[in-house]
Amino acid sequence: MRLKHLYIILVLLSLSFAAEAQKKGRKATPKKSPAKKEIVKKTAAKKQAPKTKQQPGKAPALKRDTTLKGATIEIIQSYKPEVKQAPKPEFTASVPPPDTSHPVFNYEVPSQTLNYTYYSQPLRPLALGRDSSVIPFYNYIKLGGGNLSTLFADAAIGSLRGENYESAIHLHHLSQNGNITDQKVALTGLEADGNLHTAKNVWHADLGVLHNTYYYYGYDQTKYSFNSGAIKQAFTGLKVGLDMKKEETMIRELGYHPAFNISLYSDNYATTERTIDFNAPIDYALDSSLRLGIGVNGSMTQYNSKLANQTNNVLQVTPAVYFAKGGLSGKAGLYPTFGKNNTYLLPDIEAKYKIGESQVNLFLGWQGLLKKNTLEELSTRNPYINTSFTVQQTHTDEIFGGIQGNVGSHISLSGRVSWWQYQNLPLFINDTATDEKQFLIATDPKVNALSLQGMIRYQVANILSVGFNATLTSFSNNAYKHVWHEPTVKLGADLLVKPFPALTITAYLSVLDGMYAVEKGNLSHKLSTIFDLGGNAEYLIIPRLSAFIQVNNLLNNKYQRWNGYEAYGLNIYGGIRFKF
Repeated sequence: MRLKHLYIILVLLSLSFAAEAQKKGRKATPKKSPAKKEIVKKTAAKKQAPKTKQQPGKAPALKRDTTLKGATIEIIQSYKPEVKQAPKPEFTASVPPPDTSHPVFNYEVPSQTLNYTYYSQPLRPLALGRDSSVIPFYNYIKLGGGNLSTLFADAAIGSLRGENYESAIHLHHLSQNGNITDQKVALTGLEADGNLHTAKNVWHADLGVLHNTYYYYGYDQTKYSFNSGAIKQAFTGLKVGLDMKKEETMIRELGYHPAFNISLYSDNYATTERTIDFNAPIDYALDSSLRLGIGVNGSMTQYNSKLANQTNNVLQVTPAVYFAKGGLSGKAGLYPTFGKNNTYLLPDIEAKYKIGESQVNLFLGWQGLLKKNTLEELSTRNPYINTSFTVQQTHTDEIFGGIQGNVGSHISLSGRVSWWQYQNLPLFINDTATDEKQFLIATDPKVNALSLQGMIRYQVANILSVGFNATLTSFSNNAYKHVWHEPTVKLGADLLVKPFPALTITAYLSVLDGMYAVEKGNLSHKLSTIFDLGGNAEYLIIPRLSAFIQVNNLLNNKYQRWNGYEAYGLNIYGGIRFKF
């Protein structure tokens, strides 16, 4: 038992010493984080054991006393560490400091060049279309020659420009002699054009001068013979125009574009024509989709010939409404028009609709026109007319519908169906009472027609362009047996290709068919089909110098656009163009 009691005492003493050492160590440690849990303490009461006397020579007697000396026992709860919550980010963006630096902008403006309009050089009497080219220099001169005694000259000056104005002058000449007696032509003209920019408006002026010489060679040369002076016809014209428009028309601003023109026109047989034209339109935009317009235009012509002195005047008022919203746009106008012998109410109505996000438009409309049939208009169509005629104005109504648009980025196309009605349509018939070398003007009081037009073009930048167009017309209700010299089939094609930048090649094809003429005895005669093929090539030798060649009527066809007037044969001429 004693050994057992001694073992218990030793264990308790060791626990007491460990508790004292832990207490001293706790005083030296820093205060724990408030995140730790509380420490629970329990303190035992201190009791002093009584002292016993020890007899000398005897070991002290061990008592069976279980009372422990005063001691402190600490029970410490186990500590579980925790990760401190990370702070939440703030999603409110702070405003950057203002930028007080001044940016510098550099603009590169390319040099400006003029686009001159060049007329393709057709063989008379067939007239071809127009050709436009862009040149890198303001000025040029083009000279050439070829068979049929061809002399060709074309020059332009476009360097007359300043900060607020630009102008251009164009001079051209073409003369040819065919293989038939008196088959000669000489065409000369000058055009000048200029713009002056003021603070708000653009003032535009133009000047045109022409002198075209023809010869009546369409007679039976086995029966008749004339000297050159008796069959020479020369048309001389002078035209001066002035107009003004706003630089830029804003919404809810008044737009205007007044224009004024004076022209003189005469022939080699003392026939003269003086014309004054004016046009004063204004418009006002109520908002971005609706615009109102009204204008007054007129044309006053005094026509003097050996036959009589006649007036040929038109006065018109043009109220109209223009609408555009979304894919729908259009206009509606009804124009009171006062003509030479009658008063008309001419419609001008058209609606267009764009199909969704495509590039295709559908259109439908009704348009009425009054054509004056001046000497200049008729002689430009047929230069071999007898210039003494009775003036008749032509009233035209067209009801039409069609489609136009693009397929992809290279193909454009259009189609149009029209119903026409003509009142007093001028027709050209040979003067069968004499030598038939001149054409008289016959007026058909009423002609109806149905036409179908189509066009398709494939274009790749300025490297390749191929186009084809066709017009088919069916006439009805005409007073004469045929609508004389009016074709019922018109076909055309053109080609432009640049194999490399220095070489440009163009070609054309023109086909006309379905034309009838009057012969002696009041007999009708169908003219042969016109099939005219030609082309042009120009090669840039150096930036300022190029060489060109023009070919007309490549197949040497002997067609007649006007009865009795056989076309020139194969014609080839070439030359150089110098740019400066």
